[in-house]
Amino acid sequence: MGKLDLSKGGANHQKATGEDDRMTTAQGHPVADDQNWLTAGPRGPQLLEDHIAREKIFHFDHERIPERVVHARGYGVHGHFELKEAIPELSRAAIFNEVGVKTPTFTRFSTVAGNKGSPDLARDVRGFATKFYTSEGNWDLVGNNIPVFFIQDAIKFPDLIHAAKPAPDRGFPQAQTAHDNFWDFISLSPEAMNMVMWIMSDRTIPRSFRFMEGFGVHTFRLVNAEGKSHFVKFHWKPKLGLQSVIWNEALKVNGMDPDFHRRDMWDAIDAGDYPQWDLGIQVFDEEFAEQFPFDVLDATKIIPEEDVPVRIIGTLTLDANVDNFFAETEQVAFCTQNIVPGIDHSNDPLLQGRNFSYLDTQLKRLGSPNFTHIPINAPKCPVRHYQQDGHMAMTNPKGRVNYEPNSWDQGEGPRETPGGFESYPEQVEGPKLRARSETFADHYSQARQFYISQTPVEQTHMANALTFELSKCQEMRVRTRMVGHLRHIDEGLAKEVADGLGFTELPEKPKAAKDPITDLKESPALSIVKNGPGSFKGRKLGIYIAEGGDAKVVSALKKAAEGAGGMVEIVAPHVGGAKLSDGKVMEADEKIDGGPSVTYDAVAVVMSEDSASRYNADKPSIDFVNDAFAHAKFVAYVPAVKPLFEAAGVWNYMDEGFFDLSDADRSEAFIEACGNVRFWDRESVKQD
Repeated sequence: MGKLDLSKGGANHQKATGEDDRMTTAQGHPVADDQNWLTAGPRGPQLLEDHIAREKIFHFDHERIPERVVHARGYGVHGHFELKEAIPELSRAAIFNEVGVKTPTFTRFSTVAGNKGSPDLARDVRGFATKFYTSEGNWDLVGNNIPVFFIQDAIKFPDLIHAAKPAPDRGFPQAQTAHDNFWDFISLSPEAMNMVMWIMSDRTIPRSFRFMEGFGVHTFRLVNAEGKSHFVKFHWKPKLGLQSVIWNEALKVNGMDPDFHRRDMWDAIDAGDYPQWDLGIQVFDEEFAEQFPFDVLDATKIIPEEDVPVRIIGTLTLDANVDNFFAETEQVAFCTQNIVPGIDHSNDPLLQGRNFSYLDTQLKRLGSPNFTHIPINAPKCPVRHYQQDGHMAMTNPKGRVNYEPNSWDQGEGPRETPGGFESYPEQVEGPKLRARSETFADHYSQARQFYISQTPVEQTHMANALTFELSKCQEMRVRTRMVGHLRHIDEGLAKEVADGLGFTELPEKPKAAKDPITDLKESPALSIVKNGPGSFKGRKLGIYIAEGGDAKVVSALKKAAEGAGGMVEIVAPHVGGAKLSDGKVMEADEKIDGGPSVTYDAVAVVMSEDSASRYNADKPSIDFVNDAFAHAKFVAYVPAVKPLFEAAGVWNYMDEGFFDLSDADRSEAFIEACGNVRFWDRESVKQD
């Protein structure tokens, strides 16, 4: 469908056919000299009367707007949402009532804790926010790639973020939670324990935005034309399945390419391989909410998909990169309060606070209540009201009237509209007080459910992550409190982390506000490994070639990978490429030290024995092979590479995740195996 047209009018007006290309000031004045400031003589002082130079410097000095306090590191993409199943029985929202209609969207992915310059693969929650430009106004579904959150009430949000951000005295660490402040706060906040399990899983180090889920987090309402309400939770399901990296891999990717996720998204869309997510809804009524063991208004809880299946109703396709990062990605303003008729908020105390905070934040960042005049934020339907003036007002109502009701416009001005937005008339009563509902008191049961729903590989990663993070805490009391909490979740997990931290005995469990439920069933939907891609589509193969490499094997690998919907990059000792066995030079996409195996989903090494012997002392070449082995990736090779594989220490440890391509026809079997993402059995192997 393509991107929205943001280029019309004003300072951003693009040259039309036939217009001259003369440079002007922001006021439209033609510029004769853009190279020299006006001075008093060729070597004299600069003059303040030079309005051209002063305007240029003035604009440069004010190019930046305050970065977001959270979700500063973001990346935005245009797209559209197409409804596949109408749900008029649930909602009167126009976006949900006409199959086949394509609604323009803008989606921004982000990390939470780091600043704008932090790396993409920090261990962190990922924001997943989508603005739908519907025929009834903008709907902002502002969520994350994790369906729960740390806190239950928005009043604690400043404390959470202050604890996670760099310490105020030293200004570090950046984009990390492996420090005392964060875990001190968390260990004193039992409500965060479910989220702890999620953030210590591989969910916080996704392979790509394209391979992660999204969630609306909160419980919302859907309201139909008759005024009947149902509760709803929103889910984004990636068409490509789920995939993450492992921790050591993330560290190396951040060092090699801190823009890894951005580059991945740009390249996929630029190549026409448009990422897609299905929009799913979990719908339930008041009766279910009352019988469910947990409060549906508690943002630290989920409703397992096995209890309420996710119903797919439409598809989001991201199909256009931005033209200008600042104008679109940086200036886009999401607000949870932005809902359309047929969608309503619930009384979730975290959501209620977000509704205030987001609007307040946009006023601070963008400098005016008129941030909706910025093209990326402007609705694409008619807008009529009597709001006017203020900083950055691009349009104002015409004429004498700027109030309502009035009798000046003879009924032609904006008026209240029957059928417009109406809040669901929920019965509300009770005393004014500061209190947390007792239905929010269970902090461990779902944390345990999440843990037991993981595969053994994923559980090991979680234990390792907890051990690593807590080992960075200098205060023993912080470590002790956290391991005590873990005992409420799983004794085996607590023991493993305690052993990793060098505890001689397990600390006491803290008193639980409510005894955990220990017999909740496993939920396969919570595992990444159980919901993997199943194919090589959308993923990338790195083929390391050198002089004399078998051209037939390289060709077969490229054909198999691309035939499965994957991408291929050629890596060589020199960026100019290498001459293969057919006498032809194959150009390289990356030089070996600029294309390490950590940047690929699977790798192949194709070179002659002479080349393998030549590069068996080359550190980047050794790392290419060794890291692929250590990160449990599928590896294809030809026997001639033995000298290099021996130098990397893997020749004697090759397992079923290695594919000998002496027969080039085995390339298809290799790519098919790569659909399993990793050869996880290898993680238990110890090299000499």
